[in-house]
Amino acid sequence: MTEPPENALMNLLARLKRCSSLTMRVTAPMGRLAAALPLLGLLAALNPRPAEAHPATQALDDLQGKKAQLSVIQNKFFLKANRFEITPALGYIPNNDLVSVPVAGMFLAYHFSESFAAEGSLLYGSDLQLNGLKGLAKTLLQIGRDAPGFQQPIDRPSLAGVFDARFAPVYGKINLIGEGVINFDFYGTAGLGLIVVQHEEATNDSTGNPQLNAGTPPQTANLAINLGVGFDFFLTQSIALKLDARSLLYVGLEPNYGNLDAQGQPVALGNRLYNAFITTGGVAIFIPRMKPRLTNF
Repeated sequence: MTEPPENALMNLLARLKRCSSLTMRVTAPMGRLAAALPLLGLLAALNPRPAEAHPATQALDDLQGKKAQLSVIQNKFFLKANRFEITPALGYIPNNDLVSVPVAGMFLAYHFSESFAAEGSLLYGSDLQLNGLKGLAKTLLQIGRDAPGFQQPIDRPSLAGVFDARFAPVYGKINLIGEGVINFDFYGTAGLGLIVVQHEEATNDSTGNPQLNAGTPPQTANLAINLGVGFDFFLTQSIALKLDARSLLYVGLEPNYGNLDAQGQPVALGNRLYNAFITTGGVAIFIPRMKPRLTNF
């Protein structure tokens, strides 16, 4: 039986009404979700999730030269950055041919990094009087016994204060016959300082025995250039054995042999370059205590 046209129209309108109601119920939540999306994006930007390194990303970084540079020696035993170094030391001046000069001193350094440090040092040269005369000086005095007024000038560095920069480009490990490993670093120093030189005159007294008299002038203070090298052998993370050698180059007066000019006046002395080569050894103490490592070196 054919449905009357008016009934068919009523059924169609009823179906359209039900579809419209369903659409409104579905689209309302979707609208609220769309409105919340910008807020979710803002929260994600403020709290980013830590990015994890992907193998492909690591490979690309390696190809582009972004691979982290590793030190040759891993798990470095000692760290010096932001630490003070205090070193009492004893030593000797080996290149003085006429007199023995034992040395005592103190080094103080602050390490800005593992390679660079600023250092100050104070060194004192001991005066051994006649006991410090070497064989060459005694021989010259014996030769001069028959020469009236003979005098042998002797220069002895008595005090030196130096401020310099230290650069340590090399560090490593030494295996002592398979019994243990000692960590060390090698450094160079360069700077300026002041050196006080004691001038003396060695002569023979009336009985032919050597004696020392104050020179002319008795002492001089000279600006010096410091150049040196050294090693630190680390016994612990706070204590090291230090071996240091440095040259203090300075311009001073020529030796005074008491020469007179044609008028009988002392000959004016000129200047010459001197090198006070100082070797020392001591125990370096690093403070404060080394902080635990967070990364490998």
